[in-house]
Amino acid sequence: MTNKLYSQACENNKTPILNILMKELQNSRHLLEIGSGTGQHTVFLAKHLQHLTWQPSDLSLNHGSINAWIKDYPAKNIQKPIEFDLNNPWPKTNIKTPIDTVFTANTLHIISWQLVIKFFQSIADNLSKGATLCIYGPFKYKNKFTSESNANFDLWLKERDINSGVRDFENIIALADSAKLYLKHDYPMPANNQLLVFIKK
Repeated sequence: MTNKLYSQACENNKTPILNILMKELQNSRHLLEIGSGTGQHTVFLAKHLQHLTWQPSDLSLNHGSINAWIKDYPAKNIQKPIEFDLNNPWPKTNIKTPIDTVFTANTLHIISWQLVIKFFQSIADNLSKGATLCIYGPFKYKNKFTSESNANFDLWLKERDINSGVRDFENIIALADSAKLYLKHDYPMPANNQLLVFIKK
């Protein structure tokens, strides 16, 4: 029996995400992935971004799957996963050099809005000027969904957890601004998703 979990969505979006990160993270060196989930993004993206030291993180209950993926697809630039709970202080990473990049995929619509706020507070307190933040997932614009499928997804999320849901782009930008981040790019992605790239002021 294995702890290795599989997400079809991760398989579907990993290459489009990689194409953007290859362009945006050329000057990055030390990346913290928040919410590594199954571990699929970790092993795929790190393999193709060898110039990065990749630090996966998640709640401890997801570490079994992350470690299983790393075991099957090892890479010298991948660190062991660390515990990251947004209710707690910013964790100590396995990377001695300060983190200059944060990547997170499909997390902000899963966690509560209060934790989204804490996410940006953590970014504000722990990333230095010039650091990069990349956020992948679905968003609403001017309180309107970009597709019927995203509207249905939002209903499904709220039935599962009333505190979750597809976030408003404008609210995310407001939090980013309060964290001294400016939006460099808003990339349209397949399956009605976006990849937002921010730079710390």
